[in-house]
Amino acid sequence: MIRYLVAPLSLVAFIVTAGCSTPPTDLDLSLKHATADGKYVVTLQPPTAPPAINQMHAWGVLVSTPAGQPVSGARIAVDGGMPQHGHGLPTRPLVRPAGGDGAYLLEGMKFSMTGWWEIKLAIQTPAGADNVTFNTLVSNPSTAR
Repeated sequence: MIRYLVAPLSLVAFIVTAGCSTPPTDLDLSLKHATADGKYVVTLQPPTAPPAINQMHAWGVLVSTPAGQPVSGARIAVDGGMPQHGHGLPTRPLVRPAGGDGAYLLEGMKFSMTGWWEIKLAIQTPAGADNVTFNTLVSNPSTAR
């Protein structure tokens, strides 16, 4: 009976570990992007030190128009996760205004493991809704980039 389980379990183990493969080599890791429909330009400001695994941290978010004017009063929702693992963020981060001039604070971020993560922001203002996705690579502190 055990020999009949070995092959299927080996296949499952292969499929699971294949999802943990190396991130794509052409990942755009820039911290400034135009939103999908071009309504806004968003800049992420990560913590000064690389975020530690399984610890809460906050990121700065700057939102401006394509012409460079700060966008205040936006509502920003956060989503994301690990595309290669098929799971979302382990927390429910929130974004709140931080001092005006299009500055916001993304609080409650946490990465539960090393690898490729996406941070997705959905921005809503009276001028309209738009979204943007950022890629980040999380590594062990001893191997931080």
